[in-house]
Amino acid sequence: LWFMPIHPISMKNRKATNGELVESIKDPLERAKYLGSPYAVADYKSVNPDLGTTQDFKEFVKVAHEKGLKVIIDWVPNHSGWDNSWITNHPEWYTKDEDGKITDPINPETGEPWGWTDVADLDYNNQEMRQAMLESMKFWVTEADIDGFRVDVAHGIPDDFWDQMKAEFSKLPKELFLLAESEVPYHRNSGAFHATYGWSFHHLMNEIAQGEKNVEDIRKWLKKDRSQFKKGFSIHFTSNHDENTWAGTVMDRMGAGHQALAVLAATFDGMPLLYNGQEIPLNFRVPFFEKDTIHWDNIQYEDFYKNLFAFKDQCSAIRNEGGAEIEFISDSNEVLAFRRKGNYDDAVVIINLTNETQEYSLDISFENFRNIHTNSLFDATAKKTMEIGPWQYMVLDGSYGK
Repeated sequence: LWFMPIHPISMKNRKATNGELVESIKDPLERAKYLGSPYAVADYKSVNPDLGTTQDFKEFVKVAHEKGLKVIIDWVPNHSGWDNSWITNHPEWYTKDEDGKITDPINPETGEPWGWTDVADLDYNNQEMRQAMLESMKFWVTEADIDGFRVDVAHGIPDDFWDQMKAEFSKLPKELFLLAESEVPYHRNSGAFHATYGWSFHHLMNEIAQGEKNVEDIRKWLKKDRSQFKKGFSIHFTSNHDENTWAGTVMDRMGAGHQALAVLAATFDGMPLLYNGQEIPLNFRVPFFEKDTIHWDNIQYEDFYKNLFAFKDQCSAIRNEGGAEIEFISDSNEVLAFRRKGNYDDAVVIINLTNETQEYSLDISFENFRNIHTNSLFDATAKKTMEIGPWQYMVLDGSYGK
């Protein structure tokens, strides 16, 4: 379970949905609608009172552990909110402009601000700030017994800080799961992070849904990924909080192919991410700076995701880490077919990545593979021509009856 930042949100420079500052809105009822960005952290060691108390969170983690779940929290080390006490007590911990004023984050490639005016940029040349950041992270491990972090804007922070983090965390009594919001090979290859974001694969899936890319591009992606990353795995997703708000819902971007691509994200290579509400499905954009409650009255895709993730959990061949290698078993550029065969488990995945019925054939034969979504059996004969409908998918369990 990944929680977006649980900390108090800064009031100063708090943003509304239309980009204006909340403090400039005169109507108190209108002003009260806007929560601001949870990534504008006012206090790294407290819980947002809108969510509860620190004790509430500790109790939640305890119950999650009793249910066999792990809990990670979003961590925002690149910048803080403008009314974080660090600004008052340690202004030297922040980046300054030529006039000595604290700045919001700057794009290092252009030298121009990103537009994140509701946050202040932290200066990683300051070693005291680095240590305070690490101590704040460890606070949640020792006090609330969390299991790791999803690190926001990890790509914007010097690599040697992650080396420091790795050394500090190695002293803790348990290993933490660490996910970097980045696609930087060093973050995984150094062993500092277990996983990074599969942004390039996500964008590829969007392009496939729009008919711009095909199976050959997936083969190329995997080859390039293998050449760059030597450890860990990617997080694959059809949506997340940023994509939903700024790029559109999964239906906007992937249309009728969204389930087929969710199957790909869960079975291909890495760990799948299910954004809260996709089970319903979440067919509207969630306002980033406002509260928007999910209504769980018609969970349309509950069985779809339950079956998919149950198989992900039980089939060692497609596990996040230590899964079997991917073997492409068809030369079709419209129908993706691959096998992941381990010592104990065997999985075959076949997905039509187009909006038209396709003919395809496989390079292998097999018998009595169970379709996890229909519970029916599927046999295949090598080189025999078969047909598959638009965006149809099959996740086949080869261990059935064995």
